[in-house]
Amino acid sequence: MSTPTDEHDQGVWLTQEAHDRLKAELDQLVAARPTMAAEINARREEGDLKENGGYHAAKDEQGKQEARIRQLTDLLHKATVGEPPKKVTNAATGTVITVRFQGDDETEKFLLGSREIAGSTGLTVYSPESALGAAIVGAKPGATVTYQAPNGKDITVEVVGIEPFVP
Repeated sequence: MSTPTDEHDQGVWLTQEAHDRLKAELDQLVAARPTMAAEINARREEGDLKENGGYHAAKDEQGKQEARIRQLTDLLHKATVGEPPKKVTNAATGTVITVRFQGDDETEKFLLGSREIAGSTGLTVYSPESALGAAIVGAKPGATVTYQAPNGKDITVEVVGIEPFVP
């Protein structure tokens, strides 16, 4: 269940710069498809496919490129292009969260979203689907949440602050 911010529904939003950068990457990958197909054909002509490392490497690379094409296509299709929310009251995609881990005096600040949103800001990014991200979605400053880390250990964090992401 999604929890809306004040101005955006929980979901994928991108700045215009991030959208343009990802669209250019997608266009480049799509344009490279014929070259990749030609590479695979050339490697296939080299002989026995069971022992043809070049052919298998080219097929693996094609698979990676096709996966990235699907990922970018899906992301750009779902994305809302615009500016991040100006006012936020709870943790949601596109917000910068400050947390304090139980037993630690220091705070940690991160973007709840995706690397595509963060670009080159240098912020640590947690996906809303990650253990920490899923635990804090919808939380307000002052909330304490506990989540299970991948190693099975329970981790408790206090949400210290929430602010709009400013690229």
